[in-house]
Amino acid sequence: MLNSQINQFHSFHNLVTLQKPFLARAVDATHHSSSSAYSHTALLLPTVTKKSNATRTRRSSAGKIKSRWLTSYLDNKTKVTGVIHTKSTYLSSLTPSSLLDDVDSWLYSSVKLEFVFQELDSQGKPKKKTVKAPYDHLGGQYTFEFNVDDDFGEIGAVLVENDYRNKIYIQKIEVDKPKKVTFTCNSWVHSSYDNDQRRIFFADKCYLPSKTPEALRSLRKKDLEFIRGDGQGERKDFERIYDYDVYNDLGDPDNKSSDLARPVLGGNKFPYPRRCRTGRKMSSKDPLTETRSSNPFYVPIDEDFSEIKSVSFGARTLYNLLIGVIPRLGTAFTGKDEDFRLFQDIESLFDEGVVINGTNKDAANVLPRIVHKVVDAVDDLLKFDPPETIQRDTFFWLRDDEFSRQMLAGVNPCSIQLVTEWPLMSKLDPKVYGPPESAITKEIVERVIGGFMTFEEALEQKKLFVLDYHDVLLPYVNRTRDIDGMTLYGSRTLMFLTPAGTLTPVAIELTRPSSEWQPQWKHVYTPSLGATGSWLWKIAKAHVLSHDSGVHQLVSHWLRTHCATEPYIIATHRNLSTIHPIARLLHPHFRYTLKINALARQSLINAGGVIESTFSPGKYCMQLSSDVYDQLWRFDHEALPADLISRGMAVEDPTEPHGLKLTIEDYPYANDGLILWDAIKQWVTSFVNNYYPQASLVESDEELQAWWNEIRTVGHGDKKDESWWPQLKTQDDLIGIVSTIIWVTSGQHSAVNFGQYEYAGYFPNRPTIARTKMPNDDPTDKEWQTFLNRPEAALLKCFPSKKQATTVMAVLNVLSTHATDEEYIGKTAEGPFEAEPAIKVAYEEFRERIDEMERTIEKNNANRNLRNRSGAGLLPYKLLKPSSGPGPTGEGVPNSISI
Repeated sequence: MLNSQINQFHSFHNLVTLQKPFLARAVDATHHSSSSAYSHTALLLPTVTKKSNATRTRRSSAGKIKSRWLTSYLDNKTKVTGVIHTKSTYLSSLTPSSLLDDVDSWLYSSVKLEFVFQELDSQGKPKKKTVKAPYDHLGGQYTFEFNVDDDFGEIGAVLVENDYRNKIYIQKIEVDKPKKVTFTCNSWVHSSYDNDQRRIFFADKCYLPSKTPEALRSLRKKDLEFIRGDGQGERKDFERIYDYDVYNDLGDPDNKSSDLARPVLGGNKFPYPRRCRTGRKMSSKDPLTETRSSNPFYVPIDEDFSEIKSVSFGARTLYNLLIGVIPRLGTAFTGKDEDFRLFQDIESLFDEGVVINGTNKDAANVLPRIVHKVVDAVDDLLKFDPPETIQRDTFFWLRDDEFSRQMLAGVNPCSIQLVTEWPLMSKLDPKVYGPPESAITKEIVERVIGGFMTFEEALEQKKLFVLDYHDVLLPYVNRTRDIDGMTLYGSRTLMFLTPAGTLTPVAIELTRPSSEWQPQWKHVYTPSLGATGSWLWKIAKAHVLSHDSGVHQLVSHWLRTHCATEPYIIATHRNLSTIHPIARLLHPHFRYTLKINALARQSLINAGGVIESTFSPGKYCMQLSSDVYDQLWRFDHEALPADLISRGMAVEDPTEPHGLKLTIEDYPYANDGLILWDAIKQWVTSFVNNYYPQASLVESDEELQAWWNEIRTVGHGDKKDESWWPQLKTQDDLIGIVSTIIWVTSGQHSAVNFGQYEYAGYFPNRPTIARTKMPNDDPTDKEWQTFLNRPEAALLKCFPSKKQATTVMAVLNVLSTHATDEEYIGKTAEGPFEAEPAIKVAYEEFRERIDEMERTIEKNNANRNLRNRSGAGLLPYKLLKPSSGPGPTGEGVPNSISI
């Protein structure tokens, strides 16, 4: 479909191009042609008639007088010239109204500009100049020129009116003469047919509210008022309004086919961050739930880049996958073909692929890596490239040392924590969930680590670490087990740091709480050399990996990056003018996020969506995310150093390079992350100190204070009373807050996202769900004998089904993919950064630190002494390597959460 639309566009473009000479030659038609076409066109033109000599003499004298007056007039005028840089779109050019726009652009349409100067006139009003910018067909851009008095001063703002029927995308407006002034826009301007409110852009120079030129202050306030809206009605796709709402659109209670009602996230019962308000009508069955009728979900117009980014842009690619491919997977696996019977069946996904019924040209065009058109057939072929992990080592996923290494250098390296107290204890109510003490005893630990040291020495020397999902998962175990084809345990995984600096697993504890028909059950598994114990250990690891996959996707990835960031974005647009320096500092780190989050609500985290269908605990996934937000999320712990300290993975040490001493020296995520954190913080420090040389400027900045207050009390309002929120009184306060936000949107998101296909594309390494209980969990005699006869089948049965596995593989492939025009951290400076000399220098220093980081990571990955990132068959740790090529590369740090 996309190709056909583009072909239609090219056909129309060629037609208009052929008509250009027709319009240009019309002036000569009355003298040189009698053709009907030319004569018809000439009727639109003024008639040329001969004048008498006397008439010519009178006009000549008058012309000389007028010429002298005009020369004198222009001597006191300054000529201003400039250009509007727009960007063509992929889809808006293909609508009927856009075709009318194309015709209009040839005949008479233009963009109207009103320039506002920084100085007031003699009456105390802003100086203004209105001009039309016609389209220059030869240059392919809008140009303008006008004259102003020499004392008009410097241009500070421009109001843009778009008289076309469609929105237009403006990259920047440049005033070339007499003085260079740039308006970096990168923004849509809505059609005046939709809204007659003119769009306001400010020049690239930043101003604090108190330092704003007088002539621009009212525009600064007016633009913010327009962005906030009035909180009423359903939002339209041409609007640029940012407002808050709870997550009340994940469920679909009006759907008659299945049970898709879900609780509202946000509020006292299920605390949660806020999302961008859409204002759709409420459900007829549940007045608290918003209907899901609009498609796609509303985001403010400047958040939708799908028409101007490359065709491989994440949101459009993911949309094509979720709408055009995933629904057809159900027809590929039915009945007996639902389970993997042999490991060769898993390998066939890479070697042979899966035929899915029907064909979808958009999917094949936009997803060429995984969706292939079957030649001379009516079906598509879903085929995957093998991840680099499986290419390097076919059996990597079976090794215990790799199981533990990925807690430090895998896709979820931010859950492991130091064991500081013994025994391991639950904080859950023992009356409901049983005795709080863990079943992992020091005797069990010493049987595994006895060759190295005693249990007491290991605890004292900080050698024991745990992946603790006991309290997070246990409340959902019984409810999840009521879902067909799904099971769950609470889990704890204990690991030991060997003298070589690598982790080895010591024990896995799985717990099932008591229920009306069963007592509490818990069991500890340890690495075993015996056949039965070895297979039980493998299956126990599969359960833990499914737990880690769920927590990674719901907490580390969605909650801590995507979801927590949305209120920062909304508050920034509502409270910080686009001319505010902090708004411009944060802007590149907020691009695309609201759009990708809206798509997630539409098809990923919604009731019956991909996440509920393929991850534990199924329909309770988002409730679990709410629990973690309520109990564990803290803004002050989202900064990397604070996160490491809170998990016992580091302690403050001013003698160390980053002011921290790591508990595990070879911790790739922390090693590379701290380099990036320091680079970000140094850049932010230079930026903040340039605009806020005194702390009083921070406290007196009403926009800044309103921004931080709204983040705390509205965007994250369910936690507004927490004492850990940082104050905002000094430059250091602001530096810490902004550095944390930039780290979350760039480094943290990259660390937990872009390695998903590399580590989970071969799903036995990271199954997203466990479908069967442990073989020794109260089995019948027949169940136990079946396990003993063919334990491999028990492991395969525990893994996701064919449909679940291929769905996740396809989604993770797209989520791990960089667009061809990805915007990486520390590479291209934003226009406003170039406008201020001191900021330009600071950004160049930032860029140099990022380039040095690239070299450091490459050097460390080649260091054979760093065994958590280098070794036979190991995938080097590259997730925080700043730049990357396109595709699922397993490296690269974009500025923002763009996928």
